[in-house]
Amino acid sequence: MFGYYNKLSSEVYNMDKYIGLSFGDVEFYRDRLASCKGSILEPGVGTGRILIPLLEIGLKVDGFDVSQEMLEICRYNCEERGLTPSIFKGHMETFSIDKKYEAIIVPTGTFLLLHKREDAIKALKNFYNHLNHGGRLIVDTFLQTDFSSGKISTRTWETSSGDIITLDTKVVEVDYINQYTLSHNRYEKWRQGELIHTELERFPLRWFGIEEFKAILEKIGFENIIISADYKFEQYPTHSNQIVTFEATVNKK
Repeated sequence: MFGYYNKLSSEVYNMDKYIGLSFGDVEFYRDRLASCKGSILEPGVGTGRILIPLLEIGLKVDGFDVSQEMLEICRYNCEERGLTPSIFKGHMETFSIDKKYEAIIVPTGTFLLLHKREDAIKALKNFYNHLNHGGRLIVDTFLQTDFSSGKISTRTWETSSGDIITLDTKVVEVDYINQYTLSHNRYEKWRQGELIHTELERFPLRWFGIEEFKAILEKIGFENIIISADYKFEQYPTHSNQIVTFEATVNKK
């Protein structure tokens, strides 16, 4: 059976995107959220790479994820640093809590894991409903530029205990009409030349056109939409390989 961010993939994520690593996003989100006095929510919190730096500057941030394994690592990373945020399991399109937020953030393209358009729109509406009047949604997206199906790429990591983890990734489907790719990932963990754990992962990933995503936000009711490229505020993207960040405000009349 294909899992999704299970034990091995979560372990790799924690090594590959460790706390303290920034692609320019940590500083960007710190700057954009610095004035927040109320609560912030990070759906798809992962292992805490963005959450922890925000907590450490005194912001009040909750987080959730679909993966129990990710949440366990995130809690451990927080506890190591004496942090005790509210962390819970949930899905972007269906979570429902009796709390409104000053900001909701979805960094690093995590939102694109909602590969079905209807789920993505449902999640954006859910975010809207969980934001206060004047609250902000900040979400990263990116375009996909490599549609080479069938080609296998391999990466390798060494754990702190000396085990080796390999990852083979192959794009098995490109759906141009519905705008998503589907990859199959195979993780293997080796100890002294012996294979001790294998994990298969089905990994869908959506893409949106830039003006398409802006129009979706506007239709839902978001206002004052600001588009930034590569974490340079209000710099409209000019290349297909840039990270695109949308910031939008809720004005509940």
